[in-house]
Amino acid sequence: MSKEMEMEEVEQKELDLEKQSMTGETPAGTEKNGCVRVKVPEDTEVKFTGLSKEELMRVAGTAGWVRTRWILLVLFWLGWVGMLAGAVVIIVQAPRCKPIPEMHWWNEGPLYQIADVSAFSGDSGFKGVEEKLDSLNQLKVKGLVLGPIHSVQADQPSTLDLKTINPLVGNEKDLSSLLERAHKKGISIVLDLTPNYEGAAAWFHNAASVAEQFKAACAYWLHKGVDGFLVSDLGQIASTASWPSIQAVVQTNATEGTKKTALMGSVTSVSVDNASLLLNRSGVDLLLTSLPDLTQSGVDHAQTINKLYSSHPQTSLGWSLSGRLLGPLTSRSSAVPIRLYHMLLFTLPGTPMFNNGDEVGLKVGEPLDVMWGLESPAEEKNDTAKTVRAERSELRSFFKALSDLRGKERSLLHGEFASLYSSASSFAFLRLWDQSERFITALNWGDTPATMTLANSDLPSEARVRLSTDVEKLAVDDMGRKRKTINYRCVIPVTKSSRDQRNQERLPYQRANHYQRLHSLNCQTHFQFTPEVPLDICPPILSVNWSTRWGRHRRDGELKHLSF
Repeated sequence: MSKEMEMEEVEQKELDLEKQSMTGETPAGTEKNGCVRVKVPEDTEVKFTGLSKEELMRVAGTAGWVRTRWILLVLFWLGWVGMLAGAVVIIVQAPRCKPIPEMHWWNEGPLYQIADVSAFSGDSGFKGVEEKLDSLNQLKVKGLVLGPIHSVQADQPSTLDLKTINPLVGNEKDLSSLLERAHKKGISIVLDLTPNYEGAAAWFHNAASVAEQFKAACAYWLHKGVDGFLVSDLGQIASTASWPSIQAVVQTNATEGTKKTALMGSVTSVSVDNASLLLNRSGVDLLLTSLPDLTQSGVDHAQTINKLYSSHPQTSLGWSLSGRLLGPLTSRSSAVPIRLYHMLLFTLPGTPMFNNGDEVGLKVGEPLDVMWGLESPAEEKNDTAKTVRAERSELRSFFKALSDLRGKERSLLHGEFASLYSSASSFAFLRLWDQSERFITALNWGDTPATMTLANSDLPSEARVRLSTDVEKLAVDDMGRKRKTINYRCVIPVTKSSRDQRNQERLPYQRANHYQRLHSLNCQTHFQFTPEVPLDICPPILSVNWSTRWGRHRRDGELKHLSF
């Protein structure tokens, strides 16, 4: 029997079984259970077919749906137009940011003069200066003014060689190494090429006789990578026929995208009018003057600074109250604390230049090696030496805080200047820039407290003290140094200012970082700074700044009276 026939027989038997009843009579008369196969229909998924096209068209054409679609369409376009109009209003009413003035590297931080390279470096010459770059970089120094470093005998023009380095300070290889490392740290190198720096007259009484040699030296050192030159007694060389060609060598060598080289001049013991004329005539990039002279009245200071600021861009103004010819800052006046000079130079419009040692208050005749190791001093057994070291460390911290503040705040870096108050022994001025934080600097070098009446249309209703020379009243800083705290309180009520005094440019505020070392105050206008603890040292110098909300001006009143 074939396999197909066997399969058909099996299927037939199964079919017969399905037809049998489960119970019932059998031919033998006995009951027999059977089986039945029940087929359960599978569950079928119900599908939603939705409305047909004809049904949708009938519903969409009803009045209710037409009205709904029109409402949604109108709301969409109204929202879109409203957002567009809001954006236009914001753009139109938003305060315009003033364009940043052109800045060069000598405008970005203080200059630091090292007249005697050997003494500064401990007889290590350029190598010693290179080892001190990290310390100088902490002070945010942007330029080192070295020397003079060339070889010459006093008052002997025939011995002058501006291209030869004095062997006591190093050689060209050492200078190249210093240039390379300084540039990596963002510090530029300027050479003081004063020809007769050892003699009585800077230019041997005849600048024209060495002018061509000076020009050749400038070209030579520029090729070596030097970033600029300082010319002492600028009036002498600027009046020679060779001066335009010297300018062409130094000031026109930069190409687009490269760092500009600087031609700097310095003058001492000149009036503000003569300094202004010389700056116009010489065309130097930076003129360093010994103004203002704090032996004069504060009224004279205000006039001096206003004269220079109003006549020249502040990027060409430099302030140097110390140096190779002037000596250290501590020699200016024993009655004036050196912190006052720091505060003044860092907050004036222009570039400050300091002599080596000014940051720690070094005095005439003191060795320069006392400047180093202040951050991690060795254990001092002598109490006097320990006190002096602590004072120098505090002074360096004050110098560094001012340098940091100037580098971060646009108002101090390139902001506008406005004189607020001046008297015989006090002076106050305002620095402001567009939406940036604004600053008042108030200086009092007298023996008695001073009350200043400040006059300006944009003075604030609130202010806080950022820096003070009264170190005994400052709080403990983040280094854990112990300082006595002081709280200032307002003592004069608010008075609203008139609208006629608000017609000048609005000055919104952009919030800036706060400094942990600086104590603060919040008080209304027409106030005095009144210490809860009487001042027991020379009247302090304050740097005050204030804030208003960006885009709005809280004109509750004006800061009018400042006593300290």
